[in-house]
Amino acid sequence: MAQLRFLLFRFLSLFLIGCSGYVFGEEKVATLPGYDGDLPFDMYTGYITVNETTSNNLFYYFIKSERNATEDPLILWLTGGPGCSGFSGLVVEIGPLRFKVEEYDGSLPTLEYHPYSFTKFASVIFVDAPTFTGFSYSNSTSDHITGDFKSFEEDYVFLKKWLQQHPEFHSNPLYIAGDSYSGYIIPPLTYRIATEMEDGTGAMFNLKGYIEGNPLTDYNFDASVVPFARGMSLISEKLYQATKKSCNGKYYHPSDENCIKNIDLIDELIADINPAQILEVYCGHLWSPKQKPRLTTRRAFSEFQSIHRFPSNVPPLNCREYGYYLCYIWANNETVREALHVRKGTVGEWQRCSKRFTYYSELFSVIEYHRSLLSKGYPALFYSGDHDSVVPFIGTERWISYLNFTVLEKFHPWFVENQVGGYTMKYAPNVTYATVKGGGHTAPEYRPKECYHMYERWLTGKSL
Repeated sequence: MAQLRFLLFRFLSLFLIGCSGYVFGEEKVATLPGYDGDLPFDMYTGYITVNETTSNNLFYYFIKSERNATEDPLILWLTGGPGCSGFSGLVVEIGPLRFKVEEYDGSLPTLEYHPYSFTKFASVIFVDAPTFTGFSYSNSTSDHITGDFKSFEEDYVFLKKWLQQHPEFHSNPLYIAGDSYSGYIIPPLTYRIATEMEDGTGAMFNLKGYIEGNPLTDYNFDASVVPFARGMSLISEKLYQATKKSCNGKYYHPSDENCIKNIDLIDELIADINPAQILEVYCGHLWSPKQKPRLTTRRAFSEFQSIHRFPSNVPPLNCREYGYYLCYIWANNETVREALHVRKGTVGEWQRCSKRFTYYSELFSVIEYHRSLLSKGYPALFYSGDHDSVVPFIGTERWISYLNFTVLEKFHPWFVENQVGGYTMKYAPNVTYATVKGGGHTAPEYRPKECYHMYERWLTGKSL
């Protein structure tokens, strides 16, 4: 009976969509302020109510594949943060739009078409999650308090309802993807979907794998800034060896007095290095007072978060953060909000990475979620920008090795236009790990061409 009701619902949904082209709560965006002419791709925005009781609504941007939307993969993109808008993933990382970075003159910032958009080979849903991220909102103050478990549950409800409203995408290969903090959300979310597919309750899902970039995964493994700093010649060999010995090779929440002292010295040495990409200009000190917390994932991550919100001082034009400043100006324009079909009065100040909620980090490690999913044979791509000190590649390599899967292909370079794009290796049953040469935290932001080819090759089953 339940299966019959589902088939009837799907038939009616397809009939209504075919007749009207309308999906409840979703509207097409044909033009955008700041972009010259009609958008050269199909873009829609909308809301999904993930909690009827509290009227908890997640806002999303959906862009159809520019190649073949009826057959190409469908990607749910989780931007991370926690609390970074899906719009950031769209214009900063993998989407078909970019801001033209030029000095703000009082007019609306200019948008341009981005040639290395992942929407050239996949349809992508960019969601503002968790609640109170971007343009998402709730009518209940209780939703101002959230955490890992509530976050991935909201993402699950969102995706399930979205697919129910878009039955024409049920057969498309589904991938859950994202980077940074979403490394804690993607594995349990993907596991939940995989479990429902196995027990027959997830008929609308066609899960084929998942993808993570510079992902937070396990506090102990991720806290690998010390060996990373030595490998990049940011600290001396003598200090590295002393720190390694006094900390016993473990740098998360140190308690030994000598370990703490050595980590403080390292903090001083790298205080003026850009944590997201160590070769780039560091502008965080303009609006984030210098602190001296412990050198752990949380230390690097907290500093990284602080420089990705709207600064109290406008960053110099030569700072990457200037592009984030343009995002802030653009998204807080009333004409823009009308074009995006944002519900009036639901959101005040838009922030690229929101702090309009209290977030509890509840998952210390998601390694066992990975083990379960990978043991079931779900393909996974894990990649790291090799100049990221927020979540260094060293930690990612170590937790993948900890899974103890058989190596199928040894570490070797992969190429884009006859140049090394990074290095890669494969594990059984179906795990690919790759570095992105010159990439930072959120590798597609720093190396868009290389990441474009990496994703396209992996999704089509080719060798990197």
